Amino acid sequence: MGYKDETVRFDFDDSRKKEVSETLAIVHRALEEKGYNPINQIVGYLLSGDPAYIPRYRDARNLIRRHERDEVLEVLIRFYLENHGVNL
Repeated sequence: MGYKDETVRFDFDDSRKKEVSETLAIVHRALEEKGYNPINQIVGYLLSGDPAYIPRYRDARNLIRRHERDEVLEVLIRFYLENHGVNL
C-alpha cells in the first residue's frame, strides 16, 4: 500500500443536519437535568465513541447513537463557522 498525498472528499447529507441538531438539544437538556456538564460529556463521547458519557435519561444515549460521530462533528463545525463569519 503506497502513500497518497491526496485530499479525500467527505460529503454529508444536509437533510440530516436538522435531525442531528435536534438530537444534540435533547442530549444537552438530559445531561443538564442530570447535573452533568453537557459540553464536557458530549466532547468525551465524540472523542472516545463511548456511549457511557451520555445518560439513558430521556433516551439520550439511544438518540445520539443514531448518528455517526463524524455527522455530529460536521454539524457542530458548520454551525460554528457560519456563526463566525465564514461563508460556506
